[in-house]
Amino acid sequence: MKQTVDRQLSPYRVFSSDEWATLRADTPLTLTRSDLEKIKSLNDPISLQEVEEIYLPLSRLLSYYVEFAKGLNNATQHFLGTNEPKTPFIIGIAGSVSVGKSTTARLLQTLLSRWPASPKVDLVTTDGFLLPNAVLEAEGLMRRKGFPESYDRTALIEFLTDIKAGKRNVRAPVYSHFYYDVMSTEAQIVDQPDILILEGLNVLQTSILPTDAKDVPFVSDFFDFSVYIDADEDMLHQWYLDRFMRLRETAFRDPGSYFHRFSLIEEEDALKIAKDLWNAINLVNLRENIFPTRPRADLVLRKEDGHAITTVMLRKL
Repeated sequence: MKQTVDRQLSPYRVFSSDEWATLRADTPLTLTRSDLEKIKSLNDPISLQEVEEIYLPLSRLLSYYVEFAKGLNNATQHFLGTNEPKTPFIIGIAGSVSVGKSTTARLLQTLLSRWPASPKVDLVTTDGFLLPNAVLEAEGLMRRKGFPESYDRTALIEFLTDIKAGKRNVRAPVYSHFYYDVMSTEAQIVDQPDILILEGLNVLQTSILPTDAKDVPFVSDFFDFSVYIDADEDMLHQWYLDRFMRLRETAFRDPGSYFHRFSLIEEEDALKIAKDLWNAINLVNLRENIFPTRPRADLVLRKEDGHAITTVMLRKL
């Protein structure tokens, strides 16, 4: 989303990609070109150079945050005279459909797990906490999929509560983009990670207080650090169309795919459907729910043409 940033008034320190790259220091590149090809999403042309310039400095910064959080937790337990299970460091990643959240999440998971201490880093997406299609259809919410009301927010909060409490073998539901639905017979087991990355559209959104004024926790209450990936609407629109048309030539061709029907129609008709999905659903969600949460992020990665990150904004302490 386009917005002029006044560096003096902004709560963020603003860096160009070149300025941010100097903060890498001696952080080693532990990723190969082959690793990167496996990590990046469709239509997200990230390069090793961008990994070095953007993500290695971020990895270095996060290493400081994680160590500080660990020291603070140890000091608190010493003060209280307790010996509770370790508290995982939770990183939230938010942003629009098609902006590249999945690539960033997988990339950070790989880089962080290759720190010298070899921490255990798990990645969970909020897609698994979407209500099943049968429920969405019954409640007339299929065209609101991805909006806050389409998630089982109670289950998501309970999941994060258990993770922060250091519980063992916490189950997270699994979502299939192939079937476009939650897989009721599958689950991801999260077992006391050192770091948990939670990726999703609305993870930075706050709850509305009920009329009885009782406190209601929201997802970002559990975050130790959060990242918002930003881009102008017109770019997001084009990236969404590009991805949709690429999927039409690949995954949608499988007869078992929920979207198989889109591979059987004329290209012009498919493009029209993609534009409708963007304008009627994804753009509305972006404007109403996703972009308004950007100011809550600790770090904003600003993308321009070709998914290139040109600006990094780090919240002032």
